[in-house]
Formats: sequence, structure tokens, C-alpha cells
Amino acid sequence: MRSLLIAPADEKRLAEALASGADAIIVDLALAAPENRAPARAAAARFLKQARARDGAPALVIGVNAVDSGETDADLDAVMGSAPDAILLPGSLGAASVQQLSAKLAVREADFAVPDGATRIIAVADTARGVLNMASYRGSSTRLAGLAWSAASLRADIGAEVDRDPSGAYAGAFRLARELTLLAAAAASVAAIDAAFAAVADKGGLRAETLAARRDGFSAKLAIDPAQPRIINEAFAATPGSGPRMIGFRRVENTNP
Repeated sequence: MRSLLIAPADEKRLAEALASGADAIIVDLALAAPENRAPARAAAARFLKQARARDGAPALVIGVNAVDSGETDADLDAVMGSAPDAILLPGSLGAASVQQLSAKLAVREADFAVPDGATRIIAVADTARGVLNMASYRGSSTRLAGLAWSAASLRADIGAEVDRDPSGAYAGAFRLARELTLLAAAAASVAAIDAAFAAVADKGGLRAETLAARRDGFSAKLAIDPAQPRIINEAFAATPGSGPRMIGFRRVENTNP
């Protein structure tokens, strides 16, 4: 798995995501405004069921609200009956966040007759605390499948004006966050997932950054536009070598009638 496309729980945007060639689609419930959370959850559940019925469907991931938001339980209650392959956990503070989410998943897997442990977790380091706690992921949960980071969210958390230097490379704290993601993922024996490339019109820049991510040891890259996954996939495939640890999910069927 090389590309993970983030999309809001919107019918048009999700249809575009399905046609993008992404290896995984992340339906991000955290993007919904408070007044739209209920319809977004319903739309995400419908999408999971519809996409699952397609031949060759990508991996299906739900991006929930952070565990300290008070919204995670409602997110999971809405979608676990449709058996997502994984949950993307933003605002993760380390092992404790993953373990808290894992406990919530275990309860709902039992409730919805989903095989125990089938739902994987991708933790996102997107705050200063989250970045500094990444060493704790080793041995935290067998559900943990990958570690990702977010330059945009980290920039907002620390109050930086930009996340790149004049050359276009990540600046100080953001370069450190990227490197710590690689090290923490390797220590935890899970996949390292690079941050999304924000300049969606810059195809050459995306390809160059993805080639660098592949060279450095990342397994995959987040995407935020339907045009990005094919470029990401081609860039990963174009680089020779044995390759980094790849992210994957066990596809399971919900046995709940």
C-alpha cells in the first residue's frame, strides 16, 4: 500500500476518491463541522458498504475525531457495523491513545460481530506532544499498522508561520517530526507514512517528495487530492530496491446480519 487519500464524508468527493487509484481511502469524519457530524457519519457508513461491494475496492479507513474530543465513540458507533479496515487516529499522544482506541474497537467488534482484532490503527503525530511521545508506540498494540505525521496540523499546534524553508525543504521542527516518524515506525515494526503534499497543483514537486520518501524508508504517503495517488503510486514503484516495510490490512467480512 502506497497511497492513502483523505476525503470528507461527501458523496461527490468519495466518488472521486474511488476513481483516483488510491490504495486506501480515508473517510475523514474529523473534517465535518459540529452541525454536520451526524450526516457525515451516516454517509461514511453508507460509503463503506457500497465500496465494499465493488470488485477491487481499495482499503477503507475511517478518520475519527481524536480520543480526547468527546466524539470518538459516536464516530465508531456509526461506522463499525460496516467493518472498516482501519481507523486513522489524529491527535495521538502515543501508546496510551492507541490503547484507548484499541479498547473501544474491541467492544464494538464484539457488538457488530467483526472478528476480534481485525480493525487496524494508523496513529497520526500531529502535535508537539504527539511527536515527542512517538517512542512509546513500540509494543503498544497489535492493531497498530502504521505511523503518520501531519505538517499542517503540527504547524498550527506550534504556531509556526510556515513549515518549509525557502528551498522548499521542511524546516527545523518539521524535518525532525518526519525523521522521528521514520524511527518510531521502524522501532514499532509498523509502516511509516509520510505527510501529505499540500501544493496539489505541483505534480513535479509531489513526485520528487514521494521519491525522497521512498528512498528514506517511508512505506506510503498521504494524499489530499484525487490527482495525487497515481503520482504517489508511480513514484514508489519507480524506485528500485528491496523497499521499506509495507502497510497492509486484512480484509474481513462483517458477519452481523
